[in-house]
Amino acid sequence: MRVRSGPSLPLAPAAPPSRRRLELVDARPVDRVWRPVHAVWEITLRCDLACRTCGSRAGRARPDELSTTEAHDLIDQMAAMGVREVTLIGGEAYLREDWIGLVERITRRGMACTMTTGGRGIDARRAREARAAGMDHVSVSVDGMRETHDALRGVPGSYEAALDALHHLAAAGIRITCNSQVGARSLFELEGLLPILADAGIVGWQCALTVPMGRAADDPSLLLQPYQMLEVHPMLARLVKAASPRGVRVRPGNNLGYFGPYEALLRPEKPECRAGACGAGRTTLGIEANGDIKGCPSLPSHDYVGGNVRDADLRTIWERTPPLRFTRRRTKADLWGRCRDCYYAEACEAGCSWTSHVVLGRRGNNPFCHHRALELLREGRRERLLPAEPAPGLPFDHGRFELVEETWPPTELERARDVAAGRRRWLS
Repeated sequence: MRVRSGPSLPLAPAAPPSRRRLELVDARPVDRVWRPVHAVWEITLRCDLACRTCGSRAGRARPDELSTTEAHDLIDQMAAMGVREVTLIGGEAYLREDWIGLVERITRRGMACTMTTGGRGIDARRAREARAAGMDHVSVSVDGMRETHDALRGVPGSYEAALDALHHLAAAGIRITCNSQVGARSLFELEGLLPILADAGIVGWQCALTVPMGRAADDPSLLLQPYQMLEVHPMLARLVKAASPRGVRVRPGNNLGYFGPYEALLRPEKPECRAGACGAGRTTLGIEANGDIKGCPSLPSHDYVGGNVRDADLRTIWERTPPLRFTRRRTKADLWGRCRDCYYAEACEAGCSWTSHVVLGRRGNNPFCHHRALELLREGRRERLLPAEPAPGLPFDHGRFELVEETWPPTELERARDVAAGRRRWLS
């Protein structure tokens, strides 16, 4: 039975089969320098939620998901390549029957095993089993207060289930963190959510921008506009300062940046205390449940799957498939729009490739940038996105938006300047 919350959600689409026998090219020296440090592994596309922002349109299992034997072999290959952390995702990872065995093997091969989950099915037994298998830490998704979270997750009661999952995991001795999307519905609730999550015992909280991929591409009302980076980053700065005394480390996702005045506060652990260029295919590896390999788990499958582990070993795919290599010799010449002429172009390289590709149809120009929004504000201008092409309705799909640059309405300009300077809150 479909659960309705707001506009009805479509049934989860059937995923296409894996992409097989893709092109291999000769490895270059640079392809052997970069190695995956963090692998994010969708072990099944089955899901027990119907999230309105789900980029993979999860629900049904893929028709050709890896067998247990194939999954164990892939774990061994990741270890041989030097992967340090494997994050299990879905769908919902715990809906794969052999997931505990995968946790055990990952841990036994010397890699940290972590998981990201909506938490609906994390009860005390599953939490204890995960801990016994060696689970290092688990991040539970919480996207706002009860009403907002339940509406975004598509299932009434999912907010309470997420908080219960945090309790069960903590009771089992697993370190707990949270992740939240920063979108039009959640933006103004995150600061109020902090004490609830801190009281639950989280030690870390990652906030990432809602991106129009999958189901999120079907509803532009879920998205922020690029000029709202002027309010997102001061809010994150307040969140960091409020969370620190409570023992919670707030971290912005890779698609929240870049080079604004709060970078040192938001990213103190990063080199030079700022966000770097896209790590897809450099230090990050994405794996789909059918063995398809990408440089980042979020990237659209059609454009970025480089190979399948049923056709070639992981090292060969990493070194010799063009879709995994686009960041390794990226230069300013690969950028376009305002990103190409930006002062930080060579260091930033347009930031998150996933965000720019699914918004504008190709990577290299990222309007969701704090520095860019501030520069435009100084000119009395801003950028807005308008839907141009709908998404076709498949897992990891996207539509396309038109980017409009315009003069700030006079009635909003002073307010925008005050918000950007931290003198007041909220543009909208």
